[in-house]
Amino acid sequence: MKHKSKTAWAVITLGLLLAGCASKPPEPEWEMNAQGSSQKALDAYLSGNARVEKLEWERARAEVARTGRPDLLARVELLRCAAQVASLVVEPCTAFEALRQDAAAPERAYADYLAGKPLAAPDVALLPPAQRAVATAGAGSAALAGIEDPLSRLVAAGVLLQSGRADPVSIATATETASAQGWRRPLMAWLLLQVQRADGAGDKDAADRLRRRVAVVEQGGGASPNR
Repeated sequence: MKHKSKTAWAVITLGLLLAGCASKPPEPEWEMNAQGSSQKALDAYLSGNARVEKLEWERARAEVARTGRPDLLARVELLRCAAQVASLVVEPCTAFEALRQDAAAPERAYADYLAGKPLAAPDVALLPPAQRAVATAGAGSAALAGIEDPLSRLVAAGVLLQSGRADPVSIATATETASAQGWRRPLMAWLLLQVQRADGAGDKDAADRLRRRVAVVEQGGGASPNR
């Protein structure tokens, strides 16, 4: 799982944020520290450890702030908001928006994508490759199937849901993706969404089965899936 999380880091941030280049000697201390703290914060968020998540995001921001570059700080906030979208936390990415005017065009396009806004073709081309098909898809289950990285798949599923294009297969795919990775926070969010939909459809057997899965996750303790 750790390897996949590192892959997700590169995919979600377009490979731009704090990812050291092998051809460049050596990485500055702030960069290594910020990358390490951001990865720990991301892992903590997905597992539902709110205390560690908060501490590590603060450390990552502090390290990036040493550069005096708001465009880099905007990328940190974008990574955090992407993890929230993957976990169905639907709220404005206010920390990024405060830095938008200094953010690069790919980050602005990605922020709009995370918010479920329709994108023009030039902006779609600026998205991470894994997200481009989703940005232009109708119902998105086929587009999700082509995304190998688990976190990128969850982000894409969250975007589909926000934009009203998530079909039952997409939702099931997101649920099983979170389950396979043991990511408690997004798993709870997607399971509860499935419970709600099963109840709405009057499918008592499916709702009961899903509630049993929710109960198993809840027995592990940890933070609420919403924050």
